[in-house]
Amino acid sequence: MKQAAARRASPGRPGRKDEARPSWDRYFMDIAELVASRSTCLRRRVGAVIVKEKRLLATGYNGAPAGLRHCAEIGCIRQQRKVPPGERHELCRAIHAEQNAIIQAATFGVPMFGAAIYTTHFPCVLCAKMIINAGIVRICYREGYPDELSAKMLREARLRIARLA
Repeated sequence: MKQAAARRASPGRPGRKDEARPSWDRYFMDIAELVASRSTCLRRRVGAVIVKEKRLLATGYNGAPAGLRHCAEIGCIRQQRKVPPGERHELCRAIHAEQNAIIQAATFGVPMFGAAIYTTHFPCVLCAKMIINAGIVRICYREGYPDELSAKMLREARLRIARLA
């Protein structure tokens, strides 16, 4: 009898409200944080996951294009030239996490229209434009990023944006 009661009260049991079980937003943001751990960027480790209907479609992290040496091996152009965050995006060897996730989905023929993207940092303007054109409709992020043009364009495109703690 006690065992049956313990099973009914066990954490994570389907159909039961459980405070230890993360919300979907927390779950996917935590996955984005884990993806960021693969980053090879010396300045900022960023991860992104694209999700639709509670299903993970693609992941991406920031780093050099496939087959090229990483900044961890040869140094960071942006650090060497003292380029501030949010400026001169072309002066970087890395592909951004959001770009890599979108490229991964496209490479494997995974449609993103109507999806959400969870990213550890607010997208830059280059990523914002790709997100808009990919048909992604929601952005969840944890850390800010100083790019006013990105914020303006995303508002104009009427994307739903949420900062998660």
